[in-house]
Amino acid sequence: MSALPLRLGVNIDHVATIRNARGGLHPDPVRAAHLAAAAGADGITAHLREDRRHISDRDIERLANEIQLPLNFEMAATEEMVAIALRHRPHAACIVPEKREERTTEGGLDVAGHIDSLRPLVGRLVDAGIRVSMFIEADPRQLDASKAIGAPVVELHTGAYCDHDGATRDGELARIRTAAAHVAAIGLECHAGHGLSFDTVKPIAAIGSIVELNIGHFLVGEAIFIGFEASIRHMRALMDEARKGAGR
Repeated sequence: MSALPLRLGVNIDHVATIRNARGGLHPDPVRAAHLAAAAGADGITAHLREDRRHISDRDIERLANEIQLPLNFEMAATEEMVAIALRHRPHAACIVPEKREERTTEGGLDVAGHIDSLRPLVGRLVDAGIRVSMFIEADPRQLDASKAIGAPVVELHTGAYCDHDGATRDGELARIRTAAAHVAAIGLECHAGHGLSFDTVKPIAAIGSIVELNIGHFLVGEAIFIGFEASIRHMRALMDEARKGAGR
């Protein structure tokens, strides 16, 4: 079977991280979203954390009102975040684990261990017309649990794959490939993301049943050297190159 089209979601969280380091209004993550659209992004991802360490409530409001691309709202499974999602009705909501002490999202959500609490939360978002995804490890237990709670999408955590090299990386890639095939087999849509760079994106992009990659921190960091639009265009080109002729 030929590979499905592959979308690029650009995460703008760390534009806001830089802004918040000094306060004020610069750099503006909403401006970054517009630049991402001009550079070929298919969607914008923003994570509103409980501690508001980067993206703010005002950023989410502006993104919902001002950008033309689909907005993917990353959120913890809390009543506060559900209320915000239901107020703004983004195109998508990705449920992620969240701990105050972590520097960034560490690992995937334990869906299998929280089926009873997650099922009604997912149902409320789905009923509101929001495409819900679960950010999880490439673990069949978590994939099946995501299906069981009614989530139409899973996003596979690629952090371990990106953080290692050699045989360990190869093993993580094989695990992601197997998981992506399982996602397709149980009828869910498969996304992937976390830690992807110019050096690591192509093997993931070549997995034909993965239809969306969400990438942010690397693109914002690379923008220091080559510019934000240029970093996105190069990432898009690498993804497209890897996708050519890719099968499932």
